[in-house]
Amino acid sequence: MRHLFFTACVAVFAMSSAAHAEYQKVQSQADFISVVDGKKLTRPLVELEVSPAGTIRGTGAAWKVSGNWVWKEGYFCRSLEWGDDDLGYNCQEVAVNGTKIRFTSDKGTGKSASFSLR
Repeated sequence: MRHLFFTACVAVFAMSSAAHAEYQKVQSQADFISVVDGKKLTRPLVELEVSPAGTIRGTGAAWKVSGNWVWKEGYFCRSLEWGDDDLGYNCQEVAVNGTKIRFTSDKGTGKSASFSLR
């Protein structure tokens, strides 16, 4: 009986964790700004600030990161430079999960990068 109870508890915990782990797509510029305003976006070796005024700045692996962004047709569209490399223009799907934000390139069909919001 204890084994059955333990199994049931584990199953409920796993389901609630899975539901909590789902990312929700950011639909509007106002929602995006409310998520990033005053926060740093971090991941190992990367720290960025995305301002409501449309600028991006920070560091990535000790090199300067700078750029600009606009919200266009439901996507975060950015031009970005990393050190001496021009990473170009790309429109990305943005999704949020609590203290995490995920950017997926090529309007949600490309590679993803997740950051902690601090």
